[in-house]
This record gives sequence, structure tokens and C-alpha cells, in this order.
Amino acid sequence: MTRHLYDISKGAQPVAPPADDEIDLGALFGTLWRGKLWITLCGLIALVAGGYYAYGLATPVYTTTASVALESRQEQIVDIESVMSGLSGDQVTINTEVEVLRSRRLIGKVVDDLNLVADPEFNATLREVPLLSLGSISDAVRENILGQTLSDDLRSDQAIRDAVINAALEQITVSNVRQSYVFNISVVTEDPAKSALIANRLAELYVEDQIVLKFEKTAEATAWLTERVAELQIELETTESELKAFSSNTDLISPEGLVALNRQLKDLRDRQTDTVEAAAANRARVEELNDALASNDRARMAEVANDPALDRLIATGATAAAPQQFQARFADVIARATLERDRSEAQQQAIALTISEISESIETQSDELVALQQLQREAEASRLIYEFFLSRLKETSVQQGLQQAESRILSYAVVPNEPSAPRTGIILALSLIVGGLGGSGLVLLREFAQNTFRTAEDMEAQTGFPVVGQIPLVPARSRKKVLQYLQDKPNSAVAEAFRNLRTSLLLANLDKHPKIIMSTSSVPGEGKTTQSLALAVNLARLGKKVLLIEGDIRRRVMNTYFDVPEKQGFLSVMLGEIPLEAALTQLPGMNFDVLFGDKSQTNAADIFSSDSFGAFLDTLRERYDYIIIDTPPVLAVADARIIGRWVDTTVYTVQWDKTSYRQVIEGLKSFDQVNVKVAGLVLSQISPRGMKRYGYADSYGSYQTYYDT
Repeated sequence: MTRHLYDISKGAQPVAPPADDEIDLGALFGTLWRGKLWITLCGLIALVAGGYYAYGLATPVYTTTASVALESRQEQIVDIESVMSGLSGDQVTINTEVEVLRSRRLIGKVVDDLNLVADPEFNATLREVPLLSLGSISDAVRENILGQTLSDDLRSDQAIRDAVINAALEQITVSNVRQSYVFNISVVTEDPAKSALIANRLAELYVEDQIVLKFEKTAEATAWLTERVAELQIELETTESELKAFSSNTDLISPEGLVALNRQLKDLRDRQTDTVEAAAANRARVEELNDALASNDRARMAEVANDPALDRLIATGATAAAPQQFQARFADVIARATLERDRSEAQQQAIALTISEISESIETQSDELVALQQLQREAEASRLIYEFFLSRLKETSVQQGLQQAESRILSYAVVPNEPSAPRTGIILALSLIVGGLGGSGLVLLREFAQNTFRTAEDMEAQTGFPVVGQIPLVPARSRKKVLQYLQDKPNSAVAEAFRNLRTSLLLANLDKHPKIIMSTSSVPGEGKTTQSLALAVNLARLGKKVLLIEGDIRRRVMNTYFDVPEKQGFLSVMLGEIPLEAALTQLPGMNFDVLFGDKSQTNAADIFSSDSFGAFLDTLRERYDYIIIDTPPVLAVADARIIGRWVDTTVYTVQWDKTSYRQVIEGLKSFDQVNVKVAGLVLSQISPRGMKRYGYADSYGSYQTYYDT
């Protein structure tokens, strides 16, 4: 636990915390050890509460478990995997089966078979209704539980059944044993036999449901296949009829014949090319012969005709009959060329006609062949589909009597002999632990929330000033009995604490003992006046002349400690109204003088700021060994800061577990601002019981018991 440190000599600024600002485990454990009584008390309270719950409030419940094994590899007599396949056994399948076991459909069957609707443990409407819920309130409660209007019987019954199923689901747990195909069905109820009955019935229904589901699926598959086979048979017959009619009404050749026609067509097209060329050549010759005839040039005509007979006639053309023979012979040549031309053109036309006929025949037969092949393929496809579905129909029909479940009951649940809950040992242990943790939390919370001083170490760490005294609470019921207690109990812890304070002040500076000591505090009621009186008593017992001055002239409470008549005080002496001896009060049995304060219309701060007050204190220095001035609280008025200029040392009183850190720091800071040095702090009114309550008895117990009370 980290707290701020303050160095008043530096203007009450926080000193840097320890390096790393880490949690002090030693201080933390010390805090817990000091609060061990509170921690123990909280633990005992939690233990009692846990025991009351475990043995008084909690209803015993009984848990039992049935086991189901998944048959992931089943051999079917007839292969119908495509119709109704078994479970694969992978993780997805296992998780699915877990959800099937917890499905509302199966749980609903358990509810119906075991009539759990009539069981008050599951049906909240059958439980006893508290007195405050009778009549209309009872109806409202039921409607709230069921979420339905009770006047509608049908809806009410269904709502009750749904609520019972919900309650059953909360009591049933299904889990898969790791790395196995085993499911554990655990049921928790208030009756051991009921738990076993529900677990076993759920396991049986799960196995039966698998068989029933297979029968239903197989029957559905058989009905669908029967209908589908009938439809496919009709489709097959229709396709075959269309194929037969098409084949009978069409003159079809084979694909090989169609190939031969294509080859013939190619040959004709080749011949057509040759014929076209020949016809063109013949036409050109006829034209050339006609041109030569028109020229009437026999040499040219013979050259163009290229006929041996014409060549001989030209060679022997001396006779008169030669020209006629030449002309006749040339006419024969033209006639033969014309005949050859006409024959080649006729042949060309015939080949073109044949090509057209064969091309048309090929196109027609190609279309018909494609249609025929399409009908054949459709018929073949229909036949294959029909045979496939017919085969599956026969397999499904055979399979209907051979269905097996994918699971089997591995072990039935047994009736438990002892309740599974409440686990009293665990509840008590947890209660004790929680109570201890809660107590520790309260102790730490109280420690962190603390803003007052309980130990001298804490006060020194917070302020940076030494603690010169630790004063226990004076066991006196009134202020007048304080001095009486110090006289009657000189060996008490309180008296010894004041003697320690006296020793600390006297030994603080061996070279120069303080003569004027100011006692102050942060706020009223911190015990500074009691401390001033006790310090005066202890200094007087050393044989010294001691004067106690009441510096708080505003409240003037010192006379409440003494049973003496009131008289004029030091203000009257300062003003010269009375001599010092007339203002002094000598207490019976006490060896010190008291100088009370006076009522004055003048502001107290002005009085203490005057040089007359300083001169007055100098006069008193010559007559007394020690002068103790009891001043007002420093945060209430400025008197203490002013008086502090005239004194040798200042004792700052802090009330135990009451004065806050801020008040003390602010008070010390106000002194530092006016250069008034504080010799040390005094932790006053320490309560022994409070120290024990906070866990500091180890530090103060021996000190307290060593002295008389």
C-alpha cells in the first residue's frame, strides 16, 4: 500500500513515493494480519450461512446417468446407402446427435410417456401456492408462468406441456465422452428413482426413434420410387413408340450409305469441273471455225481446222472440184465441232442436275438421321433411368423389414443412493473461503479508506515530523478528574506516556532546554489542554518552577479542570491592572502555577501580536524554569501561529483515529508559512480497545499491561 509523504520543511509538498511505486506486500500482509479477527468473523458468518443453506434451505437432488453408443459402422444386408444412409461418425454428426437427444420432440415424448405434467417438480402450477397468492393472485401467477390465458383450456394445456418440457430440459444434460461415440444422458431430480426412469426412457426413445424414423423414411422412399417408376415407364414407352413410328415412316439409309453419297457427290463435282472446261473449249473451237469460215481464207481455215484432209486438198487444189471439196470438208469439221460442243454442254447440265439431286438427298437424310439418333438416345436414357429407379425400388422394398438403429444403449441408469447436491463439504469450504475473502476485502477497503492516524509510524511517514509522544486515552469521565487520575495513578500507562513526552522534549536539545513550550492542535477536542496539564505536572515533579498559561482566551475552558474560583488572568497583568502574584493560581497538591485567560474586547490575535505580550513572556522567563502555553487550534484561529513566534518549541497534538491527514498537514503547513518550528507531534487519546479492534494489539499490548491502570 503506497501513501504520500509530506515534508513540511519544503512547504508541505508531497515527497516522491518510493522507487517503482510497487505494492508493499509486507504492509499488505500486515494489514490483513491486523484484521485477522474481522476476517475470521466474516468467514464464520459465511460458514454459518453456507451451513444453513446446505442443511436447511437446499433441497437434495439426485443425479444418474445412462449411456448410449453410436454405431458409426453398420453393415446393411441390402446396399441402400443412396436411399437411407447411416451416420458417418464425424464431429458434426456427433454434435447433431447431442442436439437430437435434447430436442423438444424427444423430451416431449418422455414427458408424455412418464406423465411428467402431473409431477409438481416439473409442473409449477401443481405446486402449493403461498397464502398471498390465493384467488386472483394465484391466477395471475399462473398466467405469468405459462404466458397464456387460463380461460382457454386448449392453449392452457399446451402452455403447461411446453413449460414442463422446458423444466425437463433444464434437468437433463447430454454430453459426448471425449474421443468416443458414447453419449451420457444425466438427469437431476428430487427423486432418485425418477432420475433413473427419465434417463433410461430418454435413451430408449432415442434408439426407438431412429428405427421409426428409418421406417418412415423407407416407406416414403418406396412410395416415391413406385410413383416415379410408373412415370418413367410411361415416358419410356412413349419414346420407343415415337422411335418406331419415325423409323417406319422414313426411308433411311445407314450412316455408311450417307458417307458413300458424300463421296459420290465429291466425284461428280470433280467431273463437273472437267465437263465445264471441255464445254468451254468446244465453244471456243466452234467460234474459231466460224470466224475462219467467214474469212474465206482456205489456208487459215485449214490451219484452224487442223484436219489432214483439208491440208491434202490445199496441197492438190489445182482441179476445179477442189474448192467445193474443201468447203464440204470444212463444213463437216464445223458440224463435228458443233456436235461436240452440244454434247459437252448436255453432259455439263446432266452432271449439275445429278449434283443437285444428290445434295438434296444428303441434306434430307442427314436431318432424318439426326432426328433418328436423338430419338434413339432419348429412348436409351429413359430406359437407363427406368432400370435404375426400378432397381432402387426393389432394394427399398426388400430393406423395409431389415432396418437397424444407429445407436444402442450401452448402460442403463441406476438409482443413486446418495444425493448429488447440495455438496455440503464444498459449500462449507467455499462459504469459508468467500467469507474470508470478503473479510479481507473489508479490511483492505477500510485500510485504504483510512484518512486518520493510528500509529506513530504512519504519522511520521505522512508528515515527515518525529512523534515525541503517544498518549493513551485518560480513563476519566470528566475534565476535573484528569488531574486526580494522574495523582492517584502515578505508575499508570497514561502517566508513563506523559513522562516519556517530557523526556523527549527535554532531550530534544541538550545544549539548550526549551523554557517556553506551546501546545496546540489542528481542531478542538484533540486533548492538547489535558496534555498541557499533564506536562506541567510532570515537569513540576522534577522540582522545577512551572507556569501553565491559558492561551485560548476565546473559549477559556481550563477552569473546567480545576475546582477553584475564577479570577483575573494574564491580560490584567499585562495591562498593569493587577500584580502577577494576584493573578496566579496555586492548585492544592500541585507544584505549578496556573495563569488563566481574561475576557477581552480586544481581538486575541492583536493581543498576542503586541510587543507587550513578548515583554510579558520575557518577564516570566526570569521567574520560571518552564512555561507551558495552551493555545487555540491552529486551523480555527491564527492565535497559535502568532504565539509561536515567542516560544522556544511547539508540541503539535493529533487525536488518534479522528484528525484527518488533511487537517494535520494544513495545520503544519500554516506553521511553516510563518517560520514556526514544530518540535514534534503527539498522538493523543489512543484507545487500547480501538487498537485491538484495528489489529495493533501486538504493538501496544505489552506496553499497556506493564504498568498499573
